[in-house]
Amino acid sequence: MSHIIGMIGLVTLIFVLPIFYYSIVNNVTLEMKERELKEVADYVSNSLWNLHILANSSNSENLVTKKLTLPAEIRDSTYSVELVSDQEGGAQYVSVCTRYGVEIRSNSLIFPGLKVDHVTGSLVESGEKIIVAGCNYNSTGSYVWIKEEIY
Repeated sequence: MSHIIGMIGLVTLIFVLPIFYYSIVNNVTLEMKERELKEVADYVSNSLWNLHILANSSNSENLVTKKLTLPAEIRDSTYSVELVSDQEGGAQYVSVCTRYGVEIRSNSLIFPGLKVDHVTGSLVESGEKIIVAGCNYNSTGSYVWIKEEIY
């Protein structure tokens, strides 16, 4: 009788353990995606601030651009990068989120004083594309943007 109880316990473990294993692996994968999205958001935010510093270093109107090195995918997921602004156009933060499947979003603050140039671009999607960020400094302020480079 005890060997039947032991066998039932063993069979139950064989079916239950994979469920727990896959849930743990899924949680670790989601956490890794979120960290990588945060790295992309921080990279874009820091690049925009550096462009602002360069454009603002002289007292004349300047346009400074930088080709961003962004991964085409993060853990087999495409993602989008968006410059989010308030109602007055002031840049608030960079938002990076996955496009399909489970939505994972990560944000990075943009230093105060910058404005988003929505006409030039504020949203790009990942892929095998060349992404360019820029800062246009003029008498009305520093305007940052991000767009796909078209050849």
